[in-house]
Amino acid sequence: MGKSFARLSCITGLAVALCGAPVAHAAKAQSQASFGPAGGVQVQFDAGSRRTLVAGRAGSGQCFSFTLPQEWRSTTGSLETRLKSASSDAELVVSLRPSHELHGLPQPDLASRDAALLQRDYENLLGRPAQSVSLASLAPGAVRWSATWVDGHLPGGPMTVEAFILPLSDDWVLELSLSNIEAKEEYDGLIRGLLTDLSLREGASCIGRVSF
Repeated sequence: MGKSFARLSCITGLAVALCGAPVAHAAKAQSQASFGPAGGVQVQFDAGSRRTLVAGRAGSGQCFSFTLPQEWRSTTGSLETRLKSASSDAELVVSLRPSHELHGLPQPDLASRDAALLQRDYENLLGRPAQSVSLASLAPGAVRWSATWVDGHLPGGPMTVEAFILPLSDDWVLELSLSNIEAKEEYDGLIRGLLTDLSLREGASCIGRVSF
């Protein structure tokens, strides 16, 4: 599983292997996260529960949150937050994409259009089409997308990229990409827990803070 699962698109965030993004410590000993501006993501580690809260705002009236086991540290860009486990090499990229970037694509829904754009980004970056592509439905509107390149001329050899795509509204799509986990059971368990814990809020409930 490991290093092959990584974000590579310079449009939506290069993988660490290619871009070498720095990692900064998340604030500790906090049990609440304040929502930032639209598109912002906040990360807080709670020492008591030994869990990390990730909370973000998508637009003015909608926000999302989920927790991760143990401590994760983050560095945040405009619409992307990269988290790294404090106890392993595992990384999670949390990206928000405005749906207007998907206009004009022929796919029938936001998730599949986002997957098509991700694939186009990767293929443009790598200069060759993927040899294998999978698009699986997880829940109404959500998909698991993966693509594999087996070209021996690629740096590092064969490579697979994967993203979990969840439309948050008609205006925003959430992309989650987990990498650097060698054990498939650990990878699947972390993703399963993350998606099960994912919470969406709208309107007044999205204002202010979210707690563990």
